[in-house]
Amino acid sequence: MSTAPTTPPGSPVADDLSRFCCLNSGCPTYGERNAGNLTVCARYGKQHRRLLYCRGCKARFSERKGTPLFDARLPDHVALDVLAHLADGCGVRQTGRLVGVTANTAARYAARAGGHARQLHDELVGLSPPHDHHPGR
Repeated sequence: MSTAPTTPPGSPVADDLSRFCCLNSGCPTYGERNAGNLTVCARYGKQHRRLLYCRGCKARFSERKGTPLFDARLPDHVALDVLAHLADGCGVRQTGRLVGVTANTAARYAARAGGHARQLHDELVGLSPPHDHHPGR
């Protein structure tokens, strides 16, 4: 009977950082994903979040910085359930009842996610090519 090898936390395979980028606007690799400039310098909190370190500018930041879940106090599965119910069109009171949080908590997560979605939308719309023609006119 053979068992699959386990990957210890902190190893390069366990810490895939390819989807992260430096969030310091003064960094030479600012916004570049998979640039090889990030390492995990520590873990913190009950959830053992990764604290990332940029070799380019020497900044340290949470893996959750710049996301709706940054500084979230709910366990991951509960926070994601709240966001899933809200995305499915449930109101904040109904979401609170279904997930077991207060309506105020559901509203706070809705505001966080909404602000993040607006920022992402504005960024993506700014990157989209302009349309030179108007179909149907």
